[in-house]
Amino acid sequence: VQLQASGGGLVQPGGSLRLSCAASGFTLDDYAIGWFRQAPGKEREGFSCRAERQGRIYYDDSLKGRFTFSRDNAKNTVYLEIKSLKAEDTGVYYCAAREGRYGCRASPSEYPYWGKGTLVTVSS
Repeated sequence: VQLQASGGGLVQPGGSLRLSCAASGFTLDDYAIGWFRQAPGKEREGFSCRAERQGRIYYDDSLKGRFTFSRDNAKNTVYLEIKSLKAEDTGVYYCAAREGRYGCRASPSEYPYWGKGTLVTVSS
């Protein structure tokens, strides 16, 4: 099981970004995929998760409307689109996977498989 996040960069406040998480060694249908963010000086926190077996997508309440989690089955890749970026969205973004039969969890410790993070910097 391998994951690779990409798509980060420097973005101005109010801008948009799409992060990708390419999966290899497994199919998305069998795993729940979570997105996590680690802001400077803070702990890693989960804010979105997609569980195909349960047919659910979760978002942290504070992010609803700005974050959209989608997938491309043909590419075995999930995407996170972020709109109206704010300075507080700055951080390293990670995708992670756990077995799909267990569904989504908010805690990073519940995910055994992690990709390298991608840095998002929101600044003018």
